[in-house]
Amino acid sequence: MLRSGSRRRTPPVRAPRAAVALASAALLLPLLSAAPPAGADAPEEGSLQGQFTRAAARTGVPESVLLAVSYLQSRWDGHGGAPSVTGGYGPMHLTDAVTALKRSAPHHSDGEEDARGDSSRPARTEAPAPVPSAGRLPGRLRTLERASALSGIPAEELRTRPGANIEGGAALLAAAQREAGLPASADPADWYGAVARYSGADDAATAAAYANDVFDVIRTGETRTTDSGQVVTLPAAPAVAPVTGQVAALGLRAPAAGPVECPRTVACEWIPAPYEEFGDGDYGNHDKADRPVSQSIDYIVIHDTEATWDVTLGLVQDPAYVSWQYSLRSSDGHVAQHLALKDVGWHAGNWFVNAKSVGLEHEGFLTSPDSWYTEAMYRSSARLVRYLAARYGIPLDRQHVLGHDNVPGTVTSSIRGMHTDPGPYWDWAHYFRLLGRPIVPSAGPHAGVVTIRPDYDAHRPVYTDCAAAGTACAPHGSGAVRLRTAPDEDAPLVKDVGLRPGGEYSTTGVNDTGARASTGQSFAVAERRGDWTAVWYLGQKAWFHNPRRQPTAVNGRGLVLTPREGLAEVPVYGRAYPEASAYPAGVPVQAVSPLPYRLLAGQRYVVGDRTPGEYLFAPTFDTTGHAVVRGREEYYEIQFGHRVAFVKAADVRVSRI
Repeated sequence: MLRSGSRRRTPPVRAPRAAVALASAALLLPLLSAAPPAGADAPEEGSLQGQFTRAAARTGVPESVLLAVSYLQSRWDGHGGAPSVTGGYGPMHLTDAVTALKRSAPHHSDGEEDARGDSSRPARTEAPAPVPSAGRLPGRLRTLERASALSGIPAEELRTRPGANIEGGAALLAAAQREAGLPASADPADWYGAVARYSGADDAATAAAYANDVFDVIRTGETRTTDSGQVVTLPAAPAVAPVTGQVAALGLRAPAAGPVECPRTVACEWIPAPYEEFGDGDYGNHDKADRPVSQSIDYIVIHDTEATWDVTLGLVQDPAYVSWQYSLRSSDGHVAQHLALKDVGWHAGNWFVNAKSVGLEHEGFLTSPDSWYTEAMYRSSARLVRYLAARYGIPLDRQHVLGHDNVPGTVTSSIRGMHTDPGPYWDWAHYFRLLGRPIVPSAGPHAGVVTIRPDYDAHRPVYTDCAAAGTACAPHGSGAVRLRTAPDEDAPLVKDVGLRPGGEYSTTGVNDTGARASTGQSFAVAERRGDWTAVWYLGQKAWFHNPRRQPTAVNGRGLVLTPREGLAEVPVYGRAYPEASAYPAGVPVQAVSPLPYRLLAGQRYVVGDRTPGEYLFAPTFDTTGHAVVRGREEYYEIQFGHRVAFVKAADVRVSRI
């Protein structure tokens, strides 16, 4: 998660904190739908399917094109009139960021995290900055006003009435076709250029990638039940071959050239983060390295920006700010790369994780109070992650593909400041389907391991503090389940002594991760009782509602660990650093400091990697003295709570259940 603000040149540097929310928004829901059989009755007058049919007939846009564009923007959801993370409204994602900005409630994810997370250097923390001016918003964030002018439909109706929104989007597509000098052909293949223009992208590669996705949806077909409970259908048309050369006539720029490291299936440009020395030992905004030769890359960290695209790019190009490898734009899935993958970004708040990870920042806001991301961005992100995982041998699971909110604090004092994005509304189940690793059961009902996987759309736990402290967030789907002290909905939520040293119970706050298990995370079963399942979590037994008819987890197998015989408890760490004897002269020893949690005898936790203690010493702009310190002490990564943690291999024994 980003932050923005003013620059300070003397240590400790306080780099900017990104702007607070631009728009209240609703999260993109993940259901899919199917085509009616041939000969089925015509769509009913008030149905969403019928509204697509009528809009296509009135504007001359092929219905399949209209449906596929809408699917890529919203998956046909209306979100109750709430805007997306980039101020887009309705099934066609007509953007009116000016209105969204006026309606937004400032928020941010709690935490004054040191983005580097390296105690050998002054902390690089963050200060708040003002929301960007609506007057500076680009045209791609103001398409609703043009749709209103073209269709004659008032802006408020375009924002709130799905049928009107579809008409407005169809009007934009029809106008793009006319402006290209092309007829309103009944053949979807003739609309490639208009679809590319609809993306709002200002470069040809992104516009083409967006259009390719739309036509992929047309070829494969889709079917789903929308957030309004209606089934919408796009029959597959595998023979459609679009006229891709139409993009050349749009007059769009070429992406910024540079040494991008992206798959061919995403549109990617090079917008470098600066490596600059300020004097007095201060520099920014990343570290030069030689990964994976110097260190393996083991993690991919998913962030949301808490800022608009333009603010995001401004921040990563500020030499006094922090950095990450990639930014992804919500409206069209465009990717900008800022760091070579061999270099180390300052993004996760944990130096061990930073040194061994790649950071992806997704344009958006954790809460505001509803936030939804486009299918275009989910798909682009999944392609990029698949590419990175294949390149570096990173397993596609939730102990290697982490949210920023799953990265542990390095020491006790840093726990409360850790960021909480992308939060409970990021759709991990849909994301992993796009990654080609759907979360499915691998064992029977008495398995010793469960993996969290509620039905995202139907599962709507109440969160608070989105728009204002103590107020309920707008209800919508979530991939996270609540953990309680007993198998009872009225039982208190479990405690997190790192977040609340005084021993208070966790809360329903949207940024409170103390009693939260997220989709894809796996835990060892402690007990089952009726419709409730208990797992080992933060050193305690934690219960979640898991009824057989509507389960919130799937059963599985896996490696687990427990304290070795003779140990009543073992310490838990936020980083896997070497023992003191491993450090050479001139490299200060980093404390192997346990967190305030304990893994007790009889408890079991699911195992991730086994890794040697490792520390990247890189405190100066001049890389001559940089070194990687490796020790003999080895650690296991475990799913300990909502965040991962590390334990010493010598302290535990591992078994398969």
